[in-house]
Amino acid sequence: SVPYSAILSSYLLGERLNLLGKLGCMLSLVGSTVMVIHAPEDEEVTTLGEMLSKLKEPGFLAYAAILLAVCFLLIFYLAPRYGRSNILIYLTICSVIGAFSVSSVKGLGIAIKGFFADQPVLQHPLTWILVITLVASITTQINYLNKSLDIFNTSLVFPIYYVLFTTIVVTTSIILFKEWVSMTIVDIIGTVCGFLTIILGVFLLHAFKDMDVSLGNLPEVLQNEQQAPVTRDDKNILIEVDNSSIAPEDKPKVFMIYT
Repeated sequence: SVPYSAILSSYLLGERLNLLGKLGCMLSLVGSTVMVIHAPEDEEVTTLGEMLSKLKEPGFLAYAAILLAVCFLLIFYLAPRYGRSNILIYLTICSVIGAFSVSSVKGLGIAIKGFFADQPVLQHPLTWILVITLVASITTQINYLNKSLDIFNTSLVFPIYYVLFTTIVVTTSIILFKEWVSMTIVDIIGTVCGFLTIILGVFLLHAFKDMDVSLGNLPEVLQNEQQAPVTRDDKNILIEVDNSSIAPEDKPKVFMIYT
């Protein structure tokens, strides 16, 4: 999603993607690949009853309560005040809600498998709770993602959203399905390094988006940076004029302030 959205927005929407932005997209792709290679396997959950027992665990309930509190704070307090000036507000709402949508999709996938296996999943109340949760969460995500796209640059929205959404979803899966139990030290290090690579790629894409850097003008940009004149403030100029030996001692000194 990071390279596709950035590249397509540069061609279809006329948004700018310089050399550092392309490197950022490549790093995001490399980091995602490393995370997939070292990703843990989901704990096997085959029935809605097992899914319900996972959802009712105290750790996940506390985690879900914290996410809801953060979401309500963002929606009702921070979004009306800072949503149009801070890109993180709307995207954080989408990412936090994404934890509920992903969990609902996981549960509904189990319900669909049970339905084709002639299990009474339609009579199970968890099925309809997951449907309502999924519809509400996806609607909220689409709403605030569209608001963010209307205000901010597309090549910035999707990478930042990707990092935030991935962080929340990975954390949710670890808490809900206990994926960290089956992870080795190598997998943990690989997952962390892959995620840091993604963050580095997003930083390159975001921090240097206004620079006119390409392979064609890269030597010229580096040369201009090396030959940039040193600007001196008025204090240094006054000191130099005051210490100058050109003006005779018996004549008044003239101080010049350049603006």
